[in-house]
Amino acid sequence: MIQFEHVFKRYPNGREALQDVSFRIGAGEFVFLTGRSGAGKSSVLKLVALLERPTRGSVLVNGQDTGSLPARAVPAYRRRLGVVFQDHQLLMDRPVYDNVALPLMVSDTRYRDIDKRVRAALDQVGLREQERALPLELSVGEQQRVGIARAVVARPTILIADEPTGNLDHSLARDVMQLFTRFQEVGVTVVIATHDMALVREFGHRELHIDEGRLLGGTAAT
Repeated sequence: MIQFEHVFKRYPNGREALQDVSFRIGAGEFVFLTGRSGAGKSSVLKLVALLERPTRGSVLVNGQDTGSLPARAVPAYRRRLGVVFQDHQLLMDRPVYDNVALPLMVSDTRYRDIDKRVRAALDQVGLREQERALPLELSVGEQQRVGIARAVVARPTILIADEPTGNLDHSLARDVMQLFTRFQEVGVTVVIATHDMALVREFGHRELHIDEGRLLGGTAAT
C-alpha cells in the first residue's frame, strides 16, 4: 500500500529531512510514526500526500511511483487520500456541513451524493446534530472531529494524520484515536504521526520511529 525505498528528502534551505528511509505499510494497517519534533515525521506524510517529492529514492502508493506522477494527475491522486491536520484548517466562516462537503464539491460530486455522504461522515464522528454550527461554536475536540469527517467523506483508502491529538487532553485524544481505529477496522490504511507515546503504548499498533531523518526503531516492513 505504502512503500518507501531508500528515500532522501532535502529542502531548498539545505535541511536533510529524511536520509535513506525504507519501510512498507500494508493495506488496512494502522501505523504510528514517532519521533521528536523536527525528526522527519511530517516529511514522510508530505511525501505520501504528494505535497513534496523525494530528492532521491522512491515512494510507492498503491503500487504507483509518486515521483513519476505528472502534475496534472496529482489532484486525482490526492482525492484517494484523507488528510487530518493538527490545526484543523477549517473554514471558520462556513458551517460544519460545508467544511465536510468541500472535498466532494471540488471533485464535482453530484449534490444528492454529497448530502448523503456528508451526513454519513458526520454520523461516524458523532456530529450529525452540529452540521449547521460554525466551527468557532464547537470545542477543540469537536473541531478535530470535523477535520476527520472531512478527511473520510470521500471514502479514502489511506488516512494520514499529522499530530491530530497535539492540542487535546488525554481523554479527548483517546476518543480521536478510537475514531481512527474504527476506520482501520473497515479496511482503511491509517498512518498517524505523533509524539504522544502514552497513546502509542495504549493502542499498540506498529510503530516506525524516526530520529534526525533516519528510521531507527520499529518494524520496517510487514
